[in-house]
Amino acid sequence: MDAERLVLCGSNYYEQKYYFNEERFGRLPQAIKDELQIMCVMYTEDVGGVLIVECDPEEGLLLRTESDESDLLYDEIGSVLKLKQLQEEKRELLESLEMYYRLVILGKTED
Repeated sequence: MDAERLVLCGSNYYEQKYYFNEERFGRLPQAIKDELQIMCVMYTEDVGGVLIVECDPEEGLLLRTESDESDLLYDEIGSVLKLKQLQEEKRELLESLEMYYRLVILGKTED
């Protein structure tokens, strides 16, 4: 299934980098791109690790986190709590992005 997933964006605390999939999602408005960048970078600044926002044809929009095994400062509990907070606060944005993915990227008109 992972081969079918499409990364939208992500932030990596260890490398201090942000990635946005301009090739597939470049038509999104700049304000949305900016909001995604702020969301991802703030998340990794708060809890560390890596946050990846990806799209899956079966599951829709997913927020996935990872951390280095050697990272003793990574807050696993804080990560889960922050992820739930993000999903609640950014519900409208995330639902809109999922709809964009299904309609524009996958070309589906109904679920």
